[in-house]
Amino acid sequence: MEARRRTISVLMLPWLAHGHISPYLELAKKLTKRNFHIYFCSTPIILNSIKPKISQKYSLSIELVELHLPSLEGLPPQYHSTKGLPPHLMTTLKEALDMSSPNFTKILENLKPDLLLYDFIMPWAPETAQRMNIPAVNFLETSTVMIAFSVHRVRNPSEEFPFPGIFLHDYEKLLFDKALEDGQVKDKFFKCLEKSCNIVLFKTFHELEGKYLDYLSEIFKKKMVPVGPLVQDPIEEMEDGSKEISKWLDRKEQSSTVFVSFGSEYFLTKEEREEVAYGLEISKVNFIWVIRFHEEEKTNLEESLPLKFIDRIGEKGLVVEGWAPQARILRHCSVGGFVSHCGWSSVMESMKFGVPIIGMPMQLDQPLNARLVEDVGVGVEVKRNKSGRFEREEIAKVIREVMVEKNRDVKRKAKEMSENLINRGETEIDEMVNELVNLCGF
Repeated sequence: MEARRRTISVLMLPWLAHGHISPYLELAKKLTKRNFHIYFCSTPIILNSIKPKISQKYSLSIELVELHLPSLEGLPPQYHSTKGLPPHLMTTLKEALDMSSPNFTKILENLKPDLLLYDFIMPWAPETAQRMNIPAVNFLETSTVMIAFSVHRVRNPSEEFPFPGIFLHDYEKLLFDKALEDGQVKDKFFKCLEKSCNIVLFKTFHELEGKYLDYLSEIFKKKMVPVGPLVQDPIEEMEDGSKEISKWLDRKEQSSTVFVSFGSEYFLTKEEREEVAYGLEISKVNFIWVIRFHEEEKTNLEESLPLKFIDRIGEKGLVVEGWAPQARILRHCSVGGFVSHCGWSSVMESMKFGVPIIGMPMQLDQPLNARLVEDVGVGVEVKRNKSGRFEREEIAKVIREVMVEKNRDVKRKAKEMSENLINRGETEIDEMVNELVNLCGF
């Protein structure tokens, strides 16, 4: 790629959830290394939470820009983020973001960036940019398969999805269709895709989701551009508690330990916690289990688990409350499997580090991600019973299949996918940069 002297300024506007903020920030870091200046726009509470993640080397090229949401009843500034947000306030938060459009217009007028990168339910952002002749590109950090499945379900509800490996069970369809019934969200989502200038960016890579990128390109007549997995560098992860975890892992044999985590925004019910706990115990496999509780759920870690569970597992397991350095754990040589809710960032991390997935999808895009993981051969899904519940015996069976019986195909495929990503380096980022440079007319 020829050297480009002029710096391109980009204003980024992600949705107000950690699973959206984090990929935008990782993309920002990649772009700064290629002569881009980033204005990262979000609410003050979110910007405060990401300041520690912007090290000295990025401090000049990533500028934080505050977007102030209007004061709405029941939505104080600490709720200007989905983290810790009571579920009944989600609609209010979306309304507040929409109402911040005039403030966003002032930001655009003041900064005059060369380009806007925006998220999935804010069509007013590209509309404002286009009025000011600023090219705007939709960057989606969910799986391409989820977007493709959603588009198909809206446009052809009576037809089967053209990729047989990807499907929803009846109990999952009810929840999925309920989410799609929200006409406002659906319209905003489609508008955001349609208003994207020439291209749409996805956090994925060709080997994993190439056919779904092609499928969407055909429908929207735009180029769907993968930007790679955007996994945070483990070295940049916060240190809190990671030394104790690393020491514990160092004492375990290679590929003998399973990492268990259900993401930052899903909280297991008491029944789910019990089934996972007994499933791990029955499997007799070493494990690190990260447990999170909702802020409103006042509970003691030991009391939340089966009686004397911690005593019985002894050195076999390590239960961590709240947070753990996921990328560091997954890349450790003693970790050989990942019991995951199949949130997209977690899938990307397991692909990067070559760790097979034991899928326990909970909601939203996760069931589709779990089917994709199984379809491409890098994981095995734990099947629910007829009433849609997870059972300890099935959890233990799948853990043992991957960890003890050494499902060689799954291990081999996960390793191949990781090696492929390492060999490709940052090809996707460089190809995307070419697209953005062309779009800006440089």
